Amino acid sequence: MTGTSSGSGTDSASKEDLAYHDDPGASPTYIDNPKLRFEASRALVWGLVIGLLWLMVHISQSLLVIFGAMVFGCMVDGGSRLLAKALPIPRSLRVAIVLVLVTAFFIWLGYLAGSQISQQAAQFPAIINEQLGRAIAFLQSKGFAIRTADIQSFAASVASGVGTVTRAIGGIFGGLTTLVLIIIIGIYFAIDPRIYERGVAWMVPAKHRGAFYDTLSHQAYTLRRLMAGRLVGMAFEGFFTWVMLAFGGMLIGIDPVPMAALLGLLTGLLAFIPNIGAIISGVLMVLVGFSGGTDMGLYTIFVYFLVQNFDGYVLVPLIAKKTVDLAPALVLSAQLIFGVLFGILGLALADPLLAMIKVALERRSALRKGEVEPVTAPEPA
Repeated sequence: MTGTSSGSGTDSASKEDLAYHDDPGASPTYIDNPKLRFEASRALVWGLVIGLLWLMVHISQSLLVIFGAMVFGCMVDGGSRLLAKALPIPRSLRVAIVLVLVTAFFIWLGYLAGSQISQQAAQFPAIINEQLGRAIAFLQSKGFAIRTADIQSFAASVASGVGTVTRAIGGIFGGLTTLVLIIIIGIYFAIDPRIYERGVAWMVPAKHRGAFYDTLSHQAYTLRRLMAGRLVGMAFEGFFTWVMLAFGGMLIGIDPVPMAALLGLLTGLLAFIPNIGAIISGVLMVLVGFSGGTDMGLYTIFVYFLVQNFDGYVLVPLIAKKTVDLAPALVLSAQLIFGVLFGILGLALADPLLAMIKVALERRSALRKGEVEPVTAPEPA
């Protein structure tokens, strides 16, 4: 009797549960018509795609900062790989050595050369304004309707840019904060990049992960070579410009160009931005040169073309053969677009971003043609 009552109690409880969870009927959101249901599903997918694009537009400035951190991390990673050929020590120690060396270089630059460069930098705006005033007066004497305010307005718009990064990040915390963010995130990327690679690969369908790792490995290799070549070009242009401006003119009886060290430093830094950086540094160099007379101004024009021709016809082709060859017009177009959209940060990162897009398209084409086999997850170097 006990077992029977227990069993009947269980059966009654089950019936009550079934009654409680009885199907309430069709949902008011359910669409009976299969065609309408299919169209509604497709509309939902398109809505999600549009929403994703909208989200990417609104967080594009943060994505660009993250990409800048990846570029910096790739540069540190390239230095650690060079050290690995001579020092068989753990990767974290090699990354630490690279960061210490870079920090020591900037400390040396600040303490040993900082006093001279800071004095030159204080005089630099006055010389540029004076030379611009002379150039405007000359153009006005030739009938050109141009004013100093027009030049200053144009220069201010170029310097500030109209990009969302400059407004959203630079306007609130300043450009220094953006740089610090890039450096900190880049260091985390450089210490152990495989964590982030596996995290992204986890979100990729399993059948496409081999292609993902293949593309990623080629992009990382290309970016390391591209940044190494860029650093070599920056060092060459900055050092050679300083030597030629400070000492080269003595061979033909011309006094040293004022602010040679500052002009060399600016030329080296602006060399990170292809095409546009060379134009800006050349204009500054020539303006300072003509402040010392016609002969000095013509000599600075000679130095500018000598440095840029050697860099363009010797260094850049050698570097391009080792990395990715980008058409100059394509690079300049990308710089203009990213400069308008994101300001100075977009201008600086347009070249590496364009290179990554090109590598991704090339690897996708090669994989679809069956020319290469996809690789598995790479091991840390």
